[in-house]
Amino acid sequence: MNGVLVIDKPAGLTSHDVVNRVRRILQQRAVGHLGTLDPLATGVLPLVVGNLTRLAQFYTKSEKTYEGVIRFGFATDTYDAEGEPAGPAQAVVLSSEQVAAIAKDFEGVIEQVPPPFSAKKIHGVPAYKLARKHQPIELKPVQVEIKEFAILSVDGDRVTFRARVASGTYLRSVAHEMGQRLGCGAHLESLRRMALAEFQISDARTLEEVQAAMNEARDHEGGEDDVFIHPRRLLPQIPSVTATDGSASLIRSGRAVNLPELSRARQVKVFYGQNQLIAIATRVAGTLFHPGIVLAPDTTARSPQTQKRSLHTGH
Repeated sequence: MNGVLVIDKPAGLTSHDVVNRVRRILQQRAVGHLGTLDPLATGVLPLVVGNLTRLAQFYTKSEKTYEGVIRFGFATDTYDAEGEPAGPAQAVVLSSEQVAAIAKDFEGVIEQVPPPFSAKKIHGVPAYKLARKHQPIELKPVQVEIKEFAILSVDGDRVTFRARVASGTYLRSVAHEMGQRLGCGAHLESLRRMALAEFQISDARTLEEVQAAMNEARDHEGGEDDVFIHPRRLLPQIPSVTATDGSASLIRSGRAVNLPELSRARQVKVFYGQNQLIAIATRVAGTLFHPGIVLAPDTTARSPQTQKRSLHTGH
């Protein structure tokens, strides 16, 4: 079972919790996730399954889109609603113009200090482990990019926003810094990821929906492909070619082949038929491509040990 599916992650579970549940549902060990979500956060969590776990390397710097709510009036030690308040709550009166003006300062390439409760490492130790032990934490600012930060509404002490960010951006830190700017404290009350790379919230299924789909597929012998994103939708920035029977056999064996000219593309996705993504190939020279990442190896090829046994048994 090889493919990519998108889970609508519920609040309260870690990304690894979701991976473990999907492993049990699919009865498949090789499952990984793209782009960690905090337990508080919900929404788009793409999972790569089987041989397609090798595609994870293409998503390490993917753009992400979020919608969320910032609550003003007090900060927390985790910069979100799961943390301990840093002080008593205070009454806040916000205007849309005031919040929008501050939000503008966060658009573009900015310096950002990660939250103390984060996976950022200090001398090889994740910051959150030090924070839990109340040890001093000195996280250095890092450069991040917020491509869009739009204020959708202001309701009392709560601000609803939409943000489109490059990888590595902490919206918890944005909420915390906005509270500092206004002098009243703030934290991220809720966060929902709406998109990661080409995957949208409309693609997402709940864990319960995936379980029901797999039960249905097993009862009727097939149909589990309906759970997965169509392979032709993956990595849209890389052009696709469809291999012939002959070239597909060579590609599955990891051998270089001549493929159609594609405007000097450096990499191509190689399909066999309409649905089977068999490799990501890199141009060697001219129309010669080498399948550096083989996603559907030649299963008919036999090992030398198998061949020796076959000679002795007559098979």
